[in-house]
Amino acid sequence: MTTIHRIHNFAAGPAVLPVSVLEEIQRDLIALPGVGMSILEISHRSTTFESILDRAEADIRSLANIPANYKVLFLQGGASLQFSMVPMNLLGAGHTADYIDSGSWAEKAYKEAKKVGNANVAATTKADNYSRVPAQSELNLTPGAAYVHMTSNNTIEGTEFKQLPDVGPRDNVPLVSDTSSDMFSRPIDVARHGLIYAGAQKNMGPAGVTVVIIREDLLQRSQKSLPTMLSYAVHAENKSLYNTPPAFAVYALGLVMKWLIQQGGLTAIEKVNQRKASKLYAEIDRTGFYRGTAHKGSRSLMNVTFRLSSEDLEKQFVKEATAAGLDGLKGHRSVGGMRASIYNAFPEDGVDALVSFMREFERTRG
Repeated sequence: MTTIHRIHNFAAGPAVLPVSVLEEIQRDLIALPGVGMSILEISHRSTTFESILDRAEADIRSLANIPANYKVLFLQGGASLQFSMVPMNLLGAGHTADYIDSGSWAEKAYKEAKKVGNANVAATTKADNYSRVPAQSELNLTPGAAYVHMTSNNTIEGTEFKQLPDVGPRDNVPLVSDTSSDMFSRPIDVARHGLIYAGAQKNMGPAGVTVVIIREDLLQRSQKSLPTMLSYAVHAENKSLYNTPPAFAVYALGLVMKWLIQQGGLTAIEKVNQRKASKLYAEIDRTGFYRGTAHKGSRSLMNVTFRLSSEDLEKQFVKEATAAGLDGLKGHRSVGGMRASIYNAFPEDGVDALVSFMREFERTRG
């Protein structure tokens, strides 16, 4: 039997998946046990797929302790489509939505909302190159806003909110959060939110499915004049089966949820993520050869961003790291530098390998 060699995948997304999940997919891809056909072939109307969907939802609810008055939807179009769906469904005429601009994707969400209705930037750290998230004292919130939108983790800039912003009584002003790059990396207080959305391809599964968790009373805001496929109410009424869902992506997401439960749940995985990130940030801070780009109080556990003294040196770092089996370390094209994405499934020995490489690179280039 040929030995499969896997490199360390630091990509920001689509990102690393648990090896045990990949092995289970490999075993079942030709024929699901007891079914006789592949997950790629079964009907989304079959009892088999409905049970897969139901199990994935049940595990999501269990992991996040989701209250009964929230719906879990499996949608398509990625978080980018949610930038439009959120205001289309929740931002009524004559109302204003507040946006906390903490990074490149948060800014994109705000720009899409402006196309739909009135949107206000409640706070921004753009002048600081998004090197930190806004403080509570910086929020200039609109009284009676339709909702307040935040991005919990900023993938490009490597920052995250350490605690949820206070936006007022939750029944009055719903908090909407794009959690695409840190969903289920730590416990999440769903009851503090009106709506949570996340593209799966970073921490929850492969590309193709987007998870939306929405409080039931907010479904009443979905106007019947909305295009059918863009209505939360329609998707909730049809239990995410109005049209053909991304069946394989939902199946794989379900396996990742099962894996997360086996790891001990969100509190346990947070401890692992903190340990991994601490090792990497300690190396970045050790001598000054590397420079972290995010303020220490806003540093992300998922996306670790750093720079070297020159772009030429950074290019050499990426080239040599890739040759050493450390792939995906080049920073986003809009900001440059380096970025190590160390999501839930990224193995700790991969972080250790990167730290060793960084020390050797500094020894020979410092």
